[in-house]
Parts: sequence; C-alpha cells; structure tokens
Amino acid sequence: MTSIHVDIPESQPRHQSSAAVITLGCKVNTFESEHIASGLEARGFKRAPSNESADLFVINTCTVTAEADRQTRQLIRRTIRNHPAAKVVVTGCYAEIAPEICADIPGVDMVVGNSRKLQIPELITHRNCSEESSKIQIEDIHKHITIPNQLIEGYEGKSRAFIQVQQGCDQGCTFCIIHTARGPNRSFSVPMIKRQCKKLFDNDYKEIVLSGVDIGSYGSDIDDDVVNLSGLIKHILQIEGDYQIRLSSIDPVHITDQLIDLMVSEDRICKHLHLSMQSGNTLILKRMKRRATREMIYERVGALRKRLSDLVLSADVLVGFPTESDQQFMDTIKAIDELEIAYPHVFSYSPREGTPASRIPSQVSKEVKKSRSKIARDQGALVWERLAKKIVGRDGRVLIENKIVSKELDQSLGRMSNYHPVVCNGVFETGTWQNIKIVKAEDGYLEGIPSEV
Repeated sequence: MTSIHVDIPESQPRHQSSAAVITLGCKVNTFESEHIASGLEARGFKRAPSNESADLFVINTCTVTAEADRQTRQLIRRTIRNHPAAKVVVTGCYAEIAPEICADIPGVDMVVGNSRKLQIPELITHRNCSEESSKIQIEDIHKHITIPNQLIEGYEGKSRAFIQVQQGCDQGCTFCIIHTARGPNRSFSVPMIKRQCKKLFDNDYKEIVLSGVDIGSYGSDIDDDVVNLSGLIKHILQIEGDYQIRLSSIDPVHITDQLIDLMVSEDRICKHLHLSMQSGNTLILKRMKRRATREMIYERVGALRKRLSDLVLSADVLVGFPTESDQQFMDTIKAIDELEIAYPHVFSYSPREGTPASRIPSQVSKEVKKSRSKIARDQGALVWERLAKKIVGRDGRVLIENKIVSKELDQSLGRMSNYHPVVCNGVFETGTWQNIKIVKAEDGYLEGIPSEV
C-alpha cells in the first residue's frame, strides 16, 4: 500500500502528531472530511483546527467553477507557505480532475482522487515514504468508490449534521464538470444510512441534512421500485426522537407527489427546499441540458405551495450562461419573484474547461454577469422582505446554532424549520430547541423573543 511518511511513534509519544482537514465546497465534502478526520484520529492523530499548525494537512477540494479551481490552488499554496514542515495531501473534486496540476505544486506530498479519499487515513502511515511515481492516487471513478466503513460521531461546533446518501450524477449538464469528478449515481444502503442517522440522534443532534451530488436520484441504481428518496426518508422516520430532516439541493423534477405527501404529513421534515433551478427560461435550461423546463418548475412548485403554504424556497441561480439574452435573464428574475424564492444562491457562469458550454461562441461579458448577479440577489431580498413581514407576530420553534455575545445584548442565533435565520433575545445552548415569538424582520434576519408555546 502506498503511503507518505508522518512520524507517529508506536510507543508513548512525546509529541502526538496532529492533523487538520480543510474543506472547500459542498455538504458532501463536509461529510467526507469528517470521515477522514475521524479516521485519522482513530490512527493516533490529534485533530487540529484548520487555521492552526499541524503535522498533516488534508485539503478536500472543489472544482464546481473555474474560480473554485483558482481558490483551491491559492489555498494549497498558502497552506504550504504557512506550514512548510507539514505534510500536505490534496483530495476531492479538483484533485480528481487535475491531479498532475495539484501534484506539481511544490510542497504537495500526495494527491488522492475521490475514489480513494476515504482511504486517506490508511494511506497515511509512519512506516513508508511516498515515491514520486506513486504520488498520485487516482482510480477510475466510474468503476470504484470508497463506501464509508465507520459511523461519524458528529460535527464539532455544529448544531446540524450532514449525511451523504448517494454519490455521483448521471445528468451531465453542459456547464458542469462534477459528474466527471464524482462519477455516476450510486446510492448508499438504507441500513447504513439509518445507522448513521441514529448515531447522530443519539449524540443529541436535532437536525440532519440529507446530502448528495444528486439526492433526487437516490435509489435509481437499485433494482427495487420502493427504494427512492421518499422511501429512504420513511425508513429514517422510523427512528424515534424529536428531530428534523432537511433535504439539500434537489432538482425540481424530483419533487414527486409522493415527496409532497410526505412533507405534508410529517412535521419532522423541514418545510424548506433548495431547488437546483439554475434558470427560469426554457431555452437556456435546454442549452444547459437540464431535466426541467420553466413550465415544469412552475408546476412542481405550484403543487408544493398548494399544500404547504408556509414553505420557504431557496435555489441555485446561474446567470450569464452563454447566449443568455436580457429577456431570458428577466425570465429568471420573474421566476424568483413569482415562485417566491427567498434565498437565491446566485452564481455567475464561468467557462469551465472540458465542458460543452465553454465552447459556445456567444459568451456573456463579465460586466453583464456582474450586473445580472446583483439584480438577481436584489430580487431575492425583495421576496425575503415580503415573506418575512408575514411571519412577524407568529410563534415558531427555533434550533439554536450558536451564541452571539455583544457588549449590549446576549443573543443566540438559530434557524426555523423553514430555513429563516432568527436572532433570539437570550442566551441558549447550541443545538437546543427554543420556542420563539417573531417580533421583527430586518436585514435578512428575523428577531424573536422567548415564547411559552
């Protein structure tokens, strides 16, 4: 087995080697980083914060955009510069897509692809030093992935826990490289997911976020009509306890009637969805090779709102896709307004080498993309203000995320089931439920006071 040298004495150590895992990108990376960190701890490493010194740094990278690639390279170089004596392992999606570029950065000791990233604790031993020829650890992501072989205990300093339920994507959108970096859809087993959920509930986590590269495809690779996203959620809900389940980004075509029925009937499912919408114009969606049309998005959101009037939506919005005209962009702005997307996560399109969209001649200028991004965010702010005003005066339950201490006030920051952040007057323990009456809405936050409800 190939490995790199990190000095961990087998006898009682004078100095216990430390390891820090730095995470870029998505919730799936967060989940996988926790597995890597837990595995390193089990092999004798002391966990170190990512902003402090350590003997080993594992950098779990992102490659969702060309800008993400640039930031990744910058972070790798900065880590090496700030910690010249440390060993550095680069993994994740950028490592999968550009292993040679990562390996050529002076100071990088090993590059590990997504297929082997959960094996990093096994690759890091004190017995052998790496050879230049084996510096890059990449296997065919379409043939091999590493399945988590242990349960994580939790996430340090976080009130909610992320659980990966599937890997990969079969879609292949024209602007996206992630299906190449992650491989095809592969669903994790229901028993394993349930065991992980129960472990986190037993450790007092009150919210879990079901995450994946394309969670709506869960079960499509399994020869069982019952095994789908709704079926998985039903299995998890068999676990007793006072908790809630939140879904990460979901394609509108995967908002099935079965899922809507489940969200209506079960209070433990958060009344919030994050849509992988990207655009509100059918032609642009087609050129992106998205599954949905504008009409389908409106129909699915309409079906949701008909039965869940208090539902709050967030959404991925990609502006400045090649050929996008002013009118096509305005269709997206209308969608943010008419679908009431309170939290648009707006991204400017950037050409991604290796994707079909990067070869389209009619690229939109940086200035136009910057302007459209601001317009989209401003529209989302207007929607938020409109919805937030309706909540003032209502009672609700808030999961406390952390404590805010100022010179004048003791406050706690929490979040409602519908995703709205709430500044709560009073000091409460992180990860606890609090009944709150909403008294104010301002600057993207609700303000609440303790309620007897």
